[in-house]
Amino acid sequence: MHPVATLGLAIALVLFGILALRLHAFLALLLAAFVVASLTPAETLRSIADARLAAGDWTAKRADAFAASTPAARVAEGFGDTAASIGILIAMAAIIGKCLLDSGAADRVVRSAVNLVGQSRASLAFLGSGFVLGIPVFFDTVFYLIMPLGKAMWLRSRRDYLLYVLSIVAGATMAHSLVPPTPGPLLVAGELGVDLVTMGVAGMIIGSIAALGGYGFARILNRRMDIPLRESADLSIEDLEAVIRKPDAELPPLWLALTPIVLPFLLIASDVTLSTYLERLDGAGPAAWVEAVTPLVRTIGDKNVALTIAAGVAMSMLIARPGVDRKSLAEAVRASLAGGGVIILITSSGGAFGAAIRQGGVAQSIEAMAGGGSAALVLPVAFLVTALVRTAQGSATVAMITAVGVLAPLAESGALGCHPVYLAMAIGCGSKPVAWMADSGFWVILQMSGLTEAEGLKTVTPMTGIMGLIGLGATMLGAWLWPMV
Repeated sequence: MHPVATLGLAIALVLFGILALRLHAFLALLLAAFVVASLTPAETLRSIADARLAAGDWTAKRADAFAASTPAARVAEGFGDTAASIGILIAMAAIIGKCLLDSGAADRVVRSAVNLVGQSRASLAFLGSGFVLGIPVFFDTVFYLIMPLGKAMWLRSRRDYLLYVLSIVAGATMAHSLVPPTPGPLLVAGELGVDLVTMGVAGMIIGSIAALGGYGFARILNRRMDIPLRESADLSIEDLEAVIRKPDAELPPLWLALTPIVLPFLLIASDVTLSTYLERLDGAGPAAWVEAVTPLVRTIGDKNVALTIAAGVAMSMLIARPGVDRKSLAEAVRASLAGGGVIILITSSGGAFGAAIRQGGVAQSIEAMAGGGSAALVLPVAFLVTALVRTAQGSATVAMITAVGVLAPLAESGALGCHPVYLAMAIGCGSKPVAWMADSGFWVILQMSGLTEAEGLKTVTPMTGIMGLIGLGATMLGAWLWPMV
């Protein structure tokens, strides 16, 4: 079977499994990986093994073992390699997110943002705090957290309810798809060989531009549509009054609330900075103090260690709160790991799916169709592939996992024409359109905000599409002005 036909079959299997058979994304991706691996010709495996052997990546024994491996062994290897690279990160990120919520740190971030810009600009505070909290916390959870505060703000102002809702969506959804350690950006960065600092900085820049574009559109909609606060089953008016009355003294200080979010980036950046410094010495020895601190920086700057340290800070912050004991902390960690474990399974099966696609010889075909490495063509194609999968099955994370499995060969072959982080950004932005009934997050927004289905399709759906297109435009402009190759 031609590699492109195999690729089409793989994507069709993922969508059929999720939409028609109602399989869990983990099972659908794993099934597609097994099918693709089974259809990969032996001569293709041999050519891959010979190329890795010639490049010095593998020994002759390793190359022969790969060429003779079974489809099940190759799928299991792809699954295991992905789990090894992202498993600890996702588990620690889940713990950080849960502790931020239970300790009141997330509430502190939102209130501080509102105090900074003023209640008259509360929508900007919701946009910014949604973006910040969307880095370590999944979108649904961020929306559950901030939406009661948005409703409480409406009780004070009696206006701009739709703007509050859309501001929260705009901030949290862009961080969810562009900034690690959320699972989608984390896997995309790993598959494309982009370090987490570069991915994080690019994601915050492109995500901020896209979120601000969505915010501008939300302000236009807010002037044209007057949607009031409606009573909903999740939160009564009495509950909202309790949110308003909760004293700031019960919340951790802002610097501590932000530490689990900022600390891992600083630790990883310290290792990147040190590595850059050592590479530019041109054979000269480093200063004595640099040589002394190098082992420590290399240890704490490792991405797994950095996230683990941040999780330790988050757990310490939670157990220091009044009324929280060791049993409560243990329960919070257990709950976070239960949710994180499912994400690890989905992401690892996505890694197995991507590995099977790449081993099927699709790299050369994609490169040829992409015009030999023109970023002006590749980036829109990446956006469209991701958007099609997202629209069909609803999950932004699954769409990103599927798309990077298809497009990673471009980054590996060096034929992209720009730094692979731009491909990662295009994939992330492509996971925004189209938010509609197939998306569980769409129903979370409607349930929590009280919007009707028609109102959601008129507001949330076009805004996410516009943000995706703005993000793609910013990505293509960056690739043109600063390709970083």
